[in-house]
Amino acid sequence: MKKVLASVGIGNASVDTVLSSATVTPGETVDAEVNVSGGSAEQEVGAIRFELETRYATEDGYEEADIDRFTLTEDLTIEPDHEETRAVEIEIPYGTPVTLGNVDVWVETELDIDWAVDPEDKDSLDVQPTPRLQAVFEAMEDLGFSFRSAECEADPYDRYGTGNRFVQEFEFRPQAGPFRGDLDEVELVVAETPEKLTLFVEIDRRGGLLSELAETDESKTSLTVRDADVDAIRDDLERTISKFA
Repeated sequence: MKKVLASVGIGNASVDTVLSSATVTPGETVDAEVNVSGGSAEQEVGAIRFELETRYATEDGYEEADIDRFTLTEDLTIEPDHEETRAVEIEIPYGTPVTLGNVDVWVETELDIDWAVDPEDKDSLDVQPTPRLQAVFEAMEDLGFSFRSAECEADPYDRYGTGNRFVQEFEFRPQAGPFRGDLDEVELVVAETPEKLTLFVEIDRRGGLLSELAETDESKTSLTVRDADVDAIRDDLERTISKFA
């Protein structure tokens, strides 16, 4: 009877992932311990699955997306009221969104148990900018831009070559500096690898109603960042934006 109840989630095994740190940076790994606790009946765990996830905005609302996933393939028999612990390393890949604005990232752990409700655990992450991205933010501030918002948005056709169904967009508005009064905002989309950061820049100039409706007040370009050199990035951004301001 206990096995029947466990199959529908009553007295089922449970899982709890404990991260060494919830603060992470893309390109790093985080150590974790996975604690599997037995329920009221013996159960066979076929695998332990890990998914690094976020949500992104679409025209119809929000959808969840896997950033990365892997499986710890190890058959495990969990006895009633017994606990097993497994040590793992979770990679935080480049392309993981930074948790600014309306952006959440989490690790979901799931036990694969045949003929049963799969137990799950969810752990939120605080994803910080990489050194190159942080240098971009500082360069934008030096140019008089203030951070306005960050959002993950759908990119179903992979226009930015990230390999994901979404991109993270950062919006900045000029509050001081050389572009105040000339621009409404600048939007940045980032695609980063271990070797470089590609910065896709959309410049939104101040214009009248007709130019806004025709979208002739918007220009798009890109530049490459290889080092976390704030001064060099600021100069590149200023030259790039000035061409379209």
